[in-house]
Amino acid sequence: MAMTVHVDVVSTEEQIFSGLAEAVSLPGEAGELGILPGHTPLLTRIRPGAVRLKLPDQAHDELIFVAGGVLEVQPGLVTVLADTAIRGRDLDEAKAMDAKRQAEEALSNRESKLDYARAQAELAEAAAQLAMIERMKKRGH
Repeated sequence: MAMTVHVDVVSTEEQIFSGLAEAVSLPGEAGELGILPGHTPLLTRIRPGAVRLKLPDQAHDELIFVAGGVLEVQPGLVTVLADTAIRGRDLDEAKAMDAKRQAEEALSNRESKLDYARAQAELAEAAAQLAMIERMKKRGH
């Protein structure tokens, strides 16, 4: 039996996942992070993108989109506290495309630095969702 670590993925609204995983990968602030059982304690911010959970006895990873947040790694426990978290299968491609289009329009018509920063964040989130949807399509999900 493979070694596992308990993983909790929660958003401000709900708990998305709680269970055992053999590995966790996600977009850290400085690049892609891979967490295995026995990982050194860690606290870092995460960027918008896919949290990939390698679950025991499953061929495909469990995918969860996060719109940023915080990752905490403790002995035997990995916690992802996400601003927004959506199961991969629940992502809506049309909605993400629309959000991307609106963010691009806001960037081209910027009126203030605050609007520009918000539009950049929204564009990054929409692009990350679309990238995750594309990856899922390639895998046949």
